[in-house]
Amino acid sequence: MPHQEDIALMAHLMRRAGFGDPREELEERTSKGYEAVVEDLLHPERHPAIDDELLYRFFPGYEGAGAPPINQAEWVFRMINTKRPLEEKMALFWHQLFATSNSKVDNPPEMTRQIAMFREYGLGTYRDLLVEVAKSPAMIFWLDNHGNHDGAINENWGRELLELFSLGAGNYSEDDIREAARAFTGWTIGPKIPRNPLGRFYWEFEYKPEDHDDREKTFLGYTGNFNGEDIVDIIADHPATARFLARHLYRFFVADEPHVASWSITPPIDPEAIELLVDAYNESHGDIRSILRVLFNSEFFKKSRFARVKSPAELIVGAVRVAGNYNGFKPGLNNLALECNWQGQELLNPPSVEGWHTGSEWIDPGVLMRRVNFAAGIFGDISLPGVQAIIKRVLVNVHRDPSPQAIVAACLDAMGPLEVSETTHAELMVHAEKCGDLAFSTGEELRVIFRNVSKILTLIAASRDYQFA
Repeated sequence: MPHQEDIALMAHLMRRAGFGDPREELEERTSKGYEAVVEDLLHPERHPAIDDELLYRFFPGYEGAGAPPINQAEWVFRMINTKRPLEEKMALFWHQLFATSNSKVDNPPEMTRQIAMFREYGLGTYRDLLVEVAKSPAMIFWLDNHGNHDGAINENWGRELLELFSLGAGNYSEDDIREAARAFTGWTIGPKIPRNPLGRFYWEFEYKPEDHDDREKTFLGYTGNFNGEDIVDIIADHPATARFLARHLYRFFVADEPHVASWSITPPIDPEAIELLVDAYNESHGDIRSILRVLFNSEFFKKSRFARVKSPAELIVGAVRVAGNYNGFKPGLNNLALECNWQGQELLNPPSVEGWHTGSEWIDPGVLMRRVNFAAGIFGDISLPGVQAIIKRVLVNVHRDPSPQAIVAACLDAMGPLEVSETTHAELMVHAEKCGDLAFSTGEELRVIFRNVSKILTLIAASRDYQFA
């Protein structure tokens, strides 16, 4: 039987590197060993991908869907049902960093294809990913590089590439922005098929050499006849890029930090951790898989339990994964996608090129009640297979000691294991003591037990502590 502390550590890893696992899956992973599971997560190709053909047979409206909620629902399905949790989690990470919004792109299939690109390149080198992002038709349209021409440059892509996607504010000049923009002239979208009468079509990247500024450029101290890939090469080797990406990875996988806009004046909360990730970047030449291997195996990561507020997608997907009510091809995914929207994270449609403001801003008063009600509603539904499994585990664990103290401890263990504050624990004990010791003699008593344990699970899901990963 795996040690309790080992299971707690595995639960932490799967909340961060995935979206959380039911208890039986945590025990199975724990039996393999922590480092082996990390390595398994880092190699998603070892596990089958979602079968697109099967997905589109069950949900034919998902393929090339023109309505944003359908594309959002498809991604939610993948997050819930994937056998490659880190692949989907990295897609969510890159979507936050390279924030591209359908509010302007107005082509949901193209947005979905950008997410697929993040799956394909998200664990490779940062250099290769930046090139793919620069070629993404959704990004080209989002930041106006299709309007960036030789002799009439548009600086939007060049500016955001440096400020929000790589170096960070204070590490480049206005001249560097203009020179980067010149290097990316000719990177555009091929001629589009008219939308009417058949709807949206995928766009294609096109490089037009006749529209490229092939004159000499000076960028970050280097001079040459640079094209876009040359600019990315220089960026990928710049020390500021390693630090910038390290802070993003720390903020997403380890602990909440101030918003990116303040990084030029706000030091990291754990400078030693950032230095470790910077070293991993430099030693691996920007290989994301290598950096994450260092991160997940580090002591600072292992000690960072419940130091991040769950994003709406993490909260929603994590809850239904444990509850087991959306495993496989089931109706209702549209509602889950809309729930993400209502909680403040409209997938495929971030509010700006800066992405979402995360951390405590996820739980402002406007959405906190919705988050609480959603989670409580899931774990208060004793018809769900995962909730039934949790309750049965609780009953097995308290059979010899049916006291309120043991019941609360068993519920927290079965739902996580979760750690809660003294205040939350006291509130749970008040309710458990009202219910008294459990009695197992009759069928009616067992039904009462199920309801009472379910109420404790509901209170846990409604607690402040459940909002943290």
